[in-house]
Amino acid sequence: MKRFTDNTKYLIWFWTLFVFPFVLVIILFVLISKEKLGPMPSFSELENPEYLLAAEVYSEDGVLLGKISIENLTWTEYKDLSPWITGALIATEDIRYNRHSGIDIRGLGRAAIKSVLLGQNTGGGSTITQQLAKQLYPRDTTRTSAVMRKVKLAVSKFKEWQTAVKLERSYTKEEIIAMYLNKFDYSYNAVGIRSAAKVYFNTTPDSLNIQQSAVLVGMLKASTRYNPVRNYDLMMQRRNVVISQMAKYGYLAPATADSVKKLPIELNFRIEDHNTGLATYLREYLRNIMRRPEPDRNKYVRQSSYEDALWEWENNPLYGWCNKSKKPDGTPYDLYKDGLKIYTTINSKMQKYAEEALTEHLSKEVQPDFYRRAKGFKNPPYSNDLSKQQIDELIMASVKQSDRYYSMRRADAPDDSIWLAFNTKVPMRVFSWRGDIDTVMTPLDSVRYYKFFIRSAFMVEDPHNGYVKAYVGGPDFRYFKYDAVTQQKKQVGSTIKPFLYTIAMQNGYSPCYEVENIPRSFDVGDSIPYTPKSSGPKAYHGKMVTLKWGLAQSENYISAWLMQQFRPSAVTDLMHKMGIRSFIDPVPSIFLGTSDIKLEEMVGAYGTFANKGVYTRPMYVTRIEDKNGNIISRFTPKIEEVLSEEHSYLMVNLLQNVVLTGSGRRMRNEPYNLMNQIGGKTGTTQNHSNGWFMGITPNLVGGVWSGWEDQAIHFETLGEGQGANMALPVFALFLRKVYSDPQFGIMEADEFERPPEFSMDLDCEKIRRQNSSRDNTRRYRY
Repeated sequence: MKRFTDNTKYLIWFWTLFVFPFVLVIILFVLISKEKLGPMPSFSELENPEYLLAAEVYSEDGVLLGKISIENLTWTEYKDLSPWITGALIATEDIRYNRHSGIDIRGLGRAAIKSVLLGQNTGGGSTITQQLAKQLYPRDTTRTSAVMRKVKLAVSKFKEWQTAVKLERSYTKEEIIAMYLNKFDYSYNAVGIRSAAKVYFNTTPDSLNIQQSAVLVGMLKASTRYNPVRNYDLMMQRRNVVISQMAKYGYLAPATADSVKKLPIELNFRIEDHNTGLATYLREYLRNIMRRPEPDRNKYVRQSSYEDALWEWENNPLYGWCNKSKKPDGTPYDLYKDGLKIYTTINSKMQKYAEEALTEHLSKEVQPDFYRRAKGFKNPPYSNDLSKQQIDELIMASVKQSDRYYSMRRADAPDDSIWLAFNTKVPMRVFSWRGDIDTVMTPLDSVRYYKFFIRSAFMVEDPHNGYVKAYVGGPDFRYFKYDAVTQQKKQVGSTIKPFLYTIAMQNGYSPCYEVENIPRSFDVGDSIPYTPKSSGPKAYHGKMVTLKWGLAQSENYISAWLMQQFRPSAVTDLMHKMGIRSFIDPVPSIFLGTSDIKLEEMVGAYGTFANKGVYTRPMYVTRIEDKNGNIISRFTPKIEEVLSEEHSYLMVNLLQNVVLTGSGRRMRNEPYNLMNQIGGKTGTTQNHSNGWFMGITPNLVGGVWSGWEDQAIHFETLGEGQGANMALPVFALFLRKVYSDPQFGIMEADEFERPPEFSMDLDCEKIRRQNSSRDNTRRYRY
């Protein structure tokens, strides 16, 4: 009887230790295979795992400007990996990697013995393939009881084993390693080995050295805990463990390992995200415009907004590109996950020079001048002509446009909670021209703080093909999201006058045609006629002056005289032909520039003058490729002949005289000393709220706008608030940088091409002397 009892006990132990777990494993495998314990990835899904591959935006000279992504992931093939990274990975994570088929039975047994019998936590013996399975199909992290957590963990482990086996059947060992390193999140918006190499070391995966590879492999254990930025000392320990493993398994000589361990971790850390890098405003523009859906009238409040969107959809190939273009399976492209490569017209060097020029002028000249002036205001930064109530209303309007207010409103927060939040001091990082400042202030105070800063935008294009070479939508995209190149419309001031003068040239007037510089009045239907004020030097009032002089001095009397010769609609029609789609009211005062127009439109229009009368629509992208480098779309310039070559050349001559003798002559002075062929026009609006400069050269056309968020913030004097002071120096600084860089092949000796058989004498002083005894109101006709 005792023997029978002993045999029963042994049998129970045998079933408990060996048979029952074996049967349980089989049952679990069957249940998981039948998807009774949750869905399992199919072979089709395993062969086409979903990666959120970032769209990469490149400059024309091949520089990666930045990425558009949810995950900052760019795919890297196995052949592009440093042998140090693959060696460190296998030595540390799975030394039997090349000898198993997804599950390392020996490793599992060793881990089980250590865990059950020795009570050691060894991490479960997961292979690289199992870790990839876990990344591709994350575990359920729903909160449950302790018992259920263990059950779910066990089920997840079995699912990962099955998935690992399937992965090994679908991919080579090299492909699995590449997939694993591409999928891992290294923190700081660095997903995948390529992003990690760039963010932490500013290098590429094929150039990773021994210690860099050891750091990145060490982070695989836990990218936050073993992060060289956050926990340097802990990462040093982990890195040396990886190096020891490499030496242990023959990937490193022991002497080399010992010497590398003594080295510090040399980081070249820089976060890559949508807010940093070159051409941030352009990248945001592309992100928005390429994802637009086909316009639906029901989703637009204003008919005009719907018509604008519909026009863009039908005429702009970039507008809604993702929804217009279809993948081979018929689905639209996804900018966030399809790994598109977008090749722009931007030149990285010119973009850098443009950003530097804008920052240099605003930070060193305009902003300090304004700070000094604002000290004398009653309620800085607002001018003294506003009441406290008006200022409070402006501040409140900005509060209601803020992200904080919008988020709290969406969360149905009551008013008292919102205002309490806006009046409670919190730590924050704020913008300054000398660099970011960590401070403590209320969100309401931060709104007023940012009101002090002048905003500016700058765009440069090649007028011959419309390629936009530089695009700066504001001072710093991290803090000033509003794009003043393509989103904003502002009054353009006297930069509108060249279009009026173009009408005169088309109707036979020459630049040297003389007009009496006296006030001109318009009958506007009221009892009192409208008479524009003079904007030129008083010494010339009542004298005969040329049209060339009138534009150079931006004299309203001469513009008013021209306006009396032509219909306002003639000017608006011409401007629309030259690419300006914004509404322009066809009234006699049109030449004062009170119409709100985009900077992008103005640059495109001025490009017509520099391109022999041919308008070329500003162009941002030349081609788009898929993740494999196959070209999906090519883009070509949209052109339209608007002016004759002769009329265009006359306007070039007029604009050159603005820089030579008029409001743009600052470009000739120190520190710019630009003596070459440059044309341009300054613009200043009412109360000096907006300063403009539009410039043309034989090879480049640029436009600069400078002003504040609110029209009520401005300089008090014309000398400080005019376009020649607020905007012109940005273009001048940019040109000086471009001319100093031989790589562009753009030289100061370049000249505007004179039309063949053009014989008009444009030396007005010479003509004046010749005609001193004759009627000097002659016209030149073609």
